[in-house]
Amino acid sequence: MKRFLPPTHFFTYLLISVLLNFILPIKQIIFYPYNLLGIILIFAGSVLNLWADRIFKDQQTTVKPDQKPSSLIDYGPFKISRNPMYLGMAMILIGTGIILGSILSFSGSVFFILAMEFYFIPDEERLMKEAFGSVFENYKTKVRRWI
Repeated sequence: MKRFLPPTHFFTYLLISVLLNFILPIKQIIFYPYNLLGIILIFAGSVLNLWADRIFKDQQTTVKPDQKPSSLIDYGPFKISRNPMYLGMAMILIGTGIILGSILSFSGSVFFILAMEFYFIPDEERLMKEAFGSVFENYKTKVRRWI
């Protein structure tokens, strides 16, 4: 089992983004009122996360990346992304970066995406392939990892 699950990474990188924005406000790149566009991304990312989580619960399959899944979900947000919850979290982090507007406020979203891409997703996809074989491989050819 991985020590810190994706929500812990998400909240850690969110905190890092906010703190860096205020501790080291190096360069402001997005100004009012344009920074308010970040609210749209935060809202959309939240909706995407809640929608995907609801589907996991409805299908009674695990949301934990280190546990074997019991079903392959290929509808709803899973038609556009193999990882809609990670996509939603990334959208929230990017939206936060836009609202804060400084260069360093985007660091959390970069670190989060890299952590998911290299630390979590490969193991998840291995478990999916073990559980669903060619059905998962076919799904991978139709749906991109992020968008």
